[in-house]
Amino acid sequence: MAAGARLLARLLALLPALGLALAAADREEWYTAFVNVTYVDPATARVRTERSECGRYGEQSPKREARGLLAVAVSPRERHACRPGTRFAVPERAGAWIALVASGNCTFAEKIRHAAGQNASAVVVMNVGATNINETITMAHAGTGDVVAIMIPEPKGRELLMLLERNISVHVQITIGTRNLQKYVSRTSVVFVSISFIILMIISLAWLVFYYIQRFRYANARDRNQRRLGDAAKKAISQLQVRTIRKGDQETESDFDNCAVCIEGYKPNDVVRILPCRHLFHKGCVDPWLVDHRTCPMCKMNILKALGLTSSAECLDDLPLDYDLAVGGVALNAMVMSDDVMGVDIAGGRDPGIRMVGLPQVLLDSEPMSEDTMATEQSELQPMASGSSEASLAVGAGHLDLDTPAEDVKC
Repeated sequence: MAAGARLLARLLALLPALGLALAAADREEWYTAFVNVTYVDPATARVRTERSECGRYGEQSPKREARGLLAVAVSPRERHACRPGTRFAVPERAGAWIALVASGNCTFAEKIRHAAGQNASAVVVMNVGATNINETITMAHAGTGDVVAIMIPEPKGRELLMLLERNISVHVQITIGTRNLQKYVSRTSVVFVSISFIILMIISLAWLVFYYIQRFRYANARDRNQRRLGDAAKKAISQLQVRTIRKGDQETESDFDNCAVCIEGYKPNDVVRILPCRHLFHKGCVDPWLVDHRTCPMCKMNILKALGLTSSAECLDDLPLDYDLAVGGVALNAMVMSDDVMGVDIAGGRDPGIRMVGLPQVLLDSEPMSEDTMATEQSELQPMASGSSEASLAVGAGHLDLDTPAEDVKC
């Protein structure tokens, strides 16, 4: 589960990088062109000059300066320059000249090749029929050689065309303008990123479904185990001895230990619960503790094992091995190990199903005892309870057999 989460995180981290890489790959570099127009006004006989950054160089066009007289096709029907051998109205002894053609009817490469075939030093394409009348595009015209080619808006082209139709000589100079870098998202990039995102979303959804199914299973197993342990604890509590403190009992003396749960002393008429380890507590204090923890508040003895009702390890068979890591719940295995501190040492030769009732913890953790030692320790422990409770303690613990293992009761 943890490896799947790391893999998913890496895949999600790659998506922005992939989008940036595609965006960087799909970009267009283009240059504007300054168009300087010079002509003599017939009405005033004065030289007029106009300069505007209205052109755009073609994609395969050399980015350099070009100048010459402007010329258009002789026939108005050939102004698209789509026919090889298109004749242009070039003034005599013009030297370098620039062809003015209209867009449409054929490719830009054909137009430029036909004009270059008539010795045009540059080609100016008028963008006719565009949605935005002032729009220009970067023309693609592979295979046209080193002819300078630019595109100008339709209004500017119509203005130049009107001057030529009035037999006015127009001198045009083309110079390099501003370099532009335009980023755009191509259709291929959009499809690729969309498919990648959908795949990542499917993987994420599948992983989340799997994770929550496993979490639900683990939670159910934990709750089922807690219910079983709680039922076993209630059964064990019902078998523990209950006694009422009377006036004059040893527990009412000031030097007797207080209840370890509520930290209060014992008073006459208090009802106490006596555990197999000989520790006693107020019944109302220790019963909820035993239901939740199933251990003695003082020595951590497991009452289920002590009474031979169940083994906590049996209740954990239903849980997966990675329960604690996957769910992050309470480490029940660790709880069982802590309960086993009061358990019987197998290496010492004692059966783990037997609880040594009445023996102190230090003797349970030490080497096996002889019969004399056990008798001595039993005699030393007798004063812990009052004389009136000794018989009841013997009865309460009488169901425990020190020589035979307790029956295994399935939880």
